[in-house]
Amino acid sequence: MKVKENKVLELLQRSQEEGLYLDLLQQLQKDFLLANCNIKLEVAISFQNLSVLVKEKLYVLLMERFDEYLNLLYVIDVPEHELRQIDAMDAVEVAEQVSFFVLERELQKVRSKRRYGN
Repeated sequence: MKVKENKVLELLQRSQEEGLYLDLLQQLQKDFLLANCNIKLEVAISFQNLSVLVKEKLYVLLMERFDEYLNLLYVIDVPEHELRQIDAMDAVEVAEQVSFFVLERELQKVRSKRRYGN
C-alpha cells in the first residue's frame, strides 16, 4: 500500500505549501482530544512521522478500542461513503486508508476555518 503512503505525504506537503501544516496539527490534536483519544503531536513532527503516528493510533483503536475508533471518526466527520470504499484485507491496510481520510478531512476543516474564519 505504498500508493496510500505517497498520497498521505503529498497531502501533508500541500498543507505545508499552503501554510496550514501547524493548523492541521492543532486540529488533529483538538479532535483526538474531543474523542478522548490521546495523541502527542510535536510542532516539529515530520510528515513521515505524523503519517506513521496517525496510522498506528488508528490501528490500535481499531483493534483494541473499536468504540473509541468509531467516535473519533464521528468527531472528525470522515464521510461514511469514503469509509465504505475501503478495499483492504487486514487491519493494517484499513488503518492506512483511514489515516488518509482522517488527514484529508482535517485539512478540509483547516482550509474552511482559514477561508471563512472560526
